[in-house]
Amino acid sequence: MLVDDAFDVCFSSPLTRSKRTAEIIWGTRKEGIITDSDLREIDLYSFQGLLKHEGKAKFGAAFRQWQMDAANFNIDDHYPVRELWARARCCWTKILTHESKSVLVVAHNAVNQALVATAIGLGTEYFRILLQSNCGASVLDFTPQADGGPPYICLNRLNQTPSSPVAGGSSAGRKTSKRIILVCHGSQANTEVSFPNLGDQPMNMLGLIQAQKTAELLLDLKVSCIISSPKIASVETATTISRVQEAADCLGADCVPRYVEMKQMQDLDLETILGQSKQEATKVPQNQPGWVNGFNDGEMTALWDQSGKTWESILEELSDESEQQKVVVVVGHPAVHIALMGRCLNLTKEWMGSFHLDAGSISVLDFPDGPGGRGVVRCINYTAHLGRWSIPITRSTSDDEEF
Repeated sequence: MLVDDAFDVCFSSPLTRSKRTAEIIWGTRKEGIITDSDLREIDLYSFQGLLKHEGKAKFGAAFRQWQMDAANFNIDDHYPVRELWARARCCWTKILTHESKSVLVVAHNAVNQALVATAIGLGTEYFRILLQSNCGASVLDFTPQADGGPPYICLNRLNQTPSSPVAGGSSAGRKTSKRIILVCHGSQANTEVSFPNLGDQPMNMLGLIQAQKTAELLLDLKVSCIISSPKIASVETATTISRVQEAADCLGADCVPRYVEMKQMQDLDLETILGQSKQEATKVPQNQPGWVNGFNDGEMTALWDQSGKTWESILEELSDESEQQKVVVVVGHPAVHIALMGRCLNLTKEWMGSFHLDAGSISVLDFPDGPGGRGVVRCINYTAHLGRWSIPITRSTSDDEEF
């Protein structure tokens, strides 16, 4: 997955499994790997090394708190998650002061969660909310400000794994029977507008390929309902997914045909809010991190307010008790999905520039405690299923204009 990506430096945990992973990825590069003890796994003190049943038997209430309220979990006069967040902030200080443009960090599940969360300013309450799987890659973009202030930070990718994020047995996180999959429609034919993929245009050939690849990926799930924007590209993408789902028996993915309910939701449409941008806004390439910040404040507010109604409608659809396993696929423009992820994470509109989505990507939101509980983000901006058309993990630093 990283074979064609370029890195200037590698930081690694000193623990064997992480260090060995770093060595495999780093290969024959001449520069040495920098090990940092702050990248070690979370310190659990008396919990360390115990099996699950041993922890329950020996610590009882404390083990329950570790499961239910990890951010405030205390053992041996330590708060492990709080200490982990402090270590992650310390790591960023060392990583960002290194003279390099593209940095590889190889560490562990919990500390990687902390690194992602602290980078974009999320607290310990987000432990176990932004999942990290074995060999999952997350990408953070740090864009310098012209005035020399702190960089703009954008989560470009979360937990992109070599294997499918929706297949049975996917690592990390609790089991769930309720899931929302945000699918960004494929690339459109006309991108000569301020914000690419905005406008009621059909998909181009790349978009058609992206939609087909996404439909194939989702064969690993039995999709209950597809909700799409009424715009042509979203409807085309939704229709492609539905046709492949309903042919699951012919394709050998299921023993019986599947029926998928198709719906359109006007609130997934951006035109009424952002239509002015096509004439008035400065063009912002959608492959640039934080591109949604190109919307003016009024547009951002309108998008955010509209996303609240949309999110409630999607959760209502997910709450349908007629099916024990419920998977709802939502197809729309990346900007809408960024706002929906913000709603899932209980953020505010000011956070929308902290996330990035590409055409043809999927993001997976799990609800292990049901639609009324907290959403858990399994992955964001996953594009590995697109094969040769996937978005590279690293971007070119030698010729940004060409990229």
